[in-house]
This record gives sequence, structure tokens and C-alpha cells, in this order.
Amino acid sequence: MKRKYEFSWDLLGDIGEGRPNLGNTTRVEVYRLMQFTFRDIIEKHVGIQKTDEIFYEAGQLAGNAFYQNMITKTDELNNFVNQLKAVLKELGMGILRVEEADIEKGELILTVSEDLDCSGLPEEGYEICTYDEGFISALLENFSGKPFIVKEIDCWCTGDRTCRFSAKAVTQ
Repeated sequence: MKRKYEFSWDLLGDIGEGRPNLGNTTRVEVYRLMQFTFRDIIEKHVGIQKTDEIFYEAGQLAGNAFYQNMITKTDELNNFVNQLKAVLKELGMGILRVEEADIEKGELILTVSEDLDCSGLPEEGYEICTYDEGFISALLENFSGKPFIVKEIDCWCTGDRTCRFSAKAVTQ
């Protein structure tokens, strides 16, 4: 059975044709309004843990599509990171920095400042960038060919002023 909303990059549409006056920009509040209302309703239906799993998986789906459509394939970590930094900044998604990287060991520490999901939110005492975790894991897997588990270890919502992620390759 064909799914009604199976994701494809084509679903992003032709922005120039569809929004000739407003273009491809909107406010962060609109993005967050959609994200956090989805999160609230999904959590009511399936609970916190399952909601986090759904957001992580959605982030992975987005990261896969993003890599395929926005990043030029390379085997050079610096080239990949520089491309990613540039496109994330250009699209207003955040400012990426790699604090530590040992690609041979499959371990990285990354930060995203001015993160689209949480920068400027009130302190909640817990990390909220589950979607970003999945997004980053898919980007790293597409680059390296190895699956990664990504966990946010610092967040604006825990009192930090940047989101920090620990990425570890999955060993079989």
C-alpha cells in the first residue's frame, strides 16, 4: 500500500512559483510553532520516549535527504565540514563548529550555535534537540559510510548557550 505522505525532496516544492511575493523566508517562531505543536500532540498520543524516537528518526530522514541534495560528496572531512558549515549558516539553521574529531575512531564533538530548535528558549533542565541528533547522525553516516549515534550533551535549555553533540560511530 502506498503511503500518503512518504517523504521525497520534491515535497519541498517550487518556492519561487508557489511564493512569488514571500519567497523562501519565514520567521523562526513559525518553524518552532509547527515543531512544538507536533511534539506536544505526538507526546500526548505515544508518550515522551516514543516521541523522542520519532523526532530522532525524522531528523535522520531529513539528514539523509539534506546530504543527498545539499552536500557534494567528498572523502575529506574538512571539505565535508566546510560545506556543511556554509549551508547551515546560509539557510539560517545554525552555526556549526567541530570541537573534536577523530574520524578513524568514529568520535566527534560538534556544536551548533544559534540553533533553529532551541536558541533563546527558557531553561527547562533537559536537552530538547532530538531532531538535530538524528539529523547529524544521518549526515555523518552519509559522509563516512558508518552509522553514528548522536546525543546532545549541552543545550540552550539546560543553561548552555550553544548546543553540543557527542557523535560515536556504531561498532558491529
